[in-house]
Amino acid sequence: MELEPLPDLASVSDAELKQLIEDLTQAEREVSMQRRVLHGRIDMLRQELVRRLSSKDEGALSVVDVDALARILAGRLPDVDRLQDAPEGSD
Repeated sequence: MELEPLPDLASVSDAELKQLIEDLTQAEREVSMQRRVLHGRIDMLRQELVRRLSSKDEGALSVVDVDALARILAGRLPDVDRLQDAPEGSD
């Protein structure tokens, strides 16, 4: 959604001003709903990834530190540095 510039507010009638407020409020509700849906989908995808990585006998994926992955996916990014600095093959 591209926002249009606001009109000269001194020249807008009360009715037009109320309509602009109503229109922008409705647009905000729609964006907010879309954001909640996207966050829900992201959460479902993260859960699926953690479920897959925590399954036994998943080949190379079975050596992933699932707890560290969960912290990273939860937004605790300092764990990224720890994982990158870990020696190959260490758990």
